[in-house]
Amino acid sequence: ADLLIVGKFAHSADVSAVSTGSQIMMTLTNLISSFAMGTTILLGQQIGSGKKEDGGHTVGTSIVLFSIIAIIMSAVLVIFSPQICGVMNAPEEAFDKTVEYVRICGSGMLVIVAYNLISCIFRGLGDSKTPLFTVAIACVFNIAGDLLLCAVFHLGTRGAALATVFAQIISVVVSLAFIRKKELPFVMKRKDIRINKYILRKITKFGAPIALQDILVNTSFLIILAIVNRMGVTASAGVGVAEKVCAFIMLISLAFMQSISTFVAQNYGAGHIDRAKKALHYGTAVSFVIGIGMFFLSYFHGNLLAGIFSSDSDVIAASADYLRAYSIDCIFTAVLFCYTGFYNGIGMTKFVMIQGIIGAFGIRVPVSYLMSLQPNPTLFSIGLSSPMSSVVQFILCLGFMY
Repeated sequence: ADLLIVGKFAHSADVSAVSTGSQIMMTLTNLISSFAMGTTILLGQQIGSGKKEDGGHTVGTSIVLFSIIAIIMSAVLVIFSPQICGVMNAPEEAFDKTVEYVRICGSGMLVIVAYNLISCIFRGLGDSKTPLFTVAIACVFNIAGDLLLCAVFHLGTRGAALATVFAQIISVVVSLAFIRKKELPFVMKRKDIRINKYILRKITKFGAPIALQDILVNTSFLIILAIVNRMGVTASAGVGVAEKVCAFIMLISLAFMQSISTFVAQNYGAGHIDRAKKALHYGTAVSFVIGIGMFFLSYFHGNLLAGIFSSDSDVIAASADYLRAYSIDCIFTAVLFCYTGFYNGIGMTKFVMIQGIIGAFGIRVPVSYLMSLQPNPTLFSIGLSSPMSSVVQFILCLGFMY
C-alpha cells in the first residue's frame, strides 16, 4: 500500500525511497519472523506430544527474548539509518527521504516484532485465521492512513512510514484482544514470562538457522538492489516496484511453507510422520499449479502489475523487464518452499540454512553482479539470478530427501 499510493501521489524520488526503505524493513521483519519460527516449530511439536506446560514456558521465554531484540533493533535503526541507507547506495535525490522512512519505521520495531511473534504463536497452535483477520484490519488502517497522509496532506515518504507504524499498532492491539478471549491449548502462568534456558536453547536451535538463512537471502536481494541503484533512480524505482509485486506473489508459496511447517511439526511431535509426508506431497501439488498461474500472470502481464504501483511509464517498463525474469522463479519456489517447510517442521533447520546460503551467495549475487558488468545490462538479465538460485536449491532439497 505504501508504494502503491506513494507511486500515485508523489515523485520518483519518493518511490525510490519507499522501495529501498521498505526493502530494508522487510529484511528485518523477515528476520524476526524467521527466528520466531523456532517458537512455531517448538510449540507445534509440544502440542502434538501433549506437553501443555512446556507450551507456556515456550511462549513466556519468547515474549522476553523478542522484547529485548525489538528494543535493540529500534535503537540501531534510529541511530544508524543514514549509514544503513548509505550501504544500500540509495540514490542521492532520494537519500534523505529513505533515511526518514527507515527512521520512522524503525522507531516502531517493538510493535512490528510483537505482531510477528503473536502470529507465529497462533500458527504454532494451527490457527492461521486469527493472524489473517488482525492483519486485514491493519491493512485497512494502513491504506486509510496512506491516502490521508500522502494524497490529502502530501507528506509522501514520511506519510507512508507513519501510516505503516500506526497500522502495526492496531494489529497488535487487536491480536492481544483475541488472545484474551481465546482458549489456549497450553497452560501459561505469569511466572512463565521469563527466560527458560532449556526452552531458549530449543528456540535458538530451530529458529537461528532459519533466521540466519533468511537474513543472508534478504541481504543478497539488498545487494542486488544496491547493484541496480547504480543504474539510476528509474532502475531503482523499477526494481522496487517489481520486488513489491514479487513479494505479493511469493506470499502464496510462503503460506504453503508456513502451513506445512506447522502441520508437519504437530504430526512429527505426535509421531505421525506418514501424515507429515502427505502434507508435503499434497501441498507441493497445489502450490505448483498456483505457481504456474503466477508465472503466466507476471511474465505476460508484468506491465499491468507494475502499473498498480506506479504511473511513471519508464518505471513501469523497467519493472516489467525485471518481472519477466522473476516470473520463472514462481514455478520453482512453489515447490522449493514446500520442501523447506517440511524440513523446518521436523527440525532440520540447519539444512534449510545451508541450501539457502548456497543459493543466495553461491548463485544469486555472483550472477547478478556478472550480469551488471555486461555492456548495456538489462534488469531481465539481472533478474535471471533468482530462478537460477532456486533450481540449485531445489536440487539440493531433492538430494537431501533421497
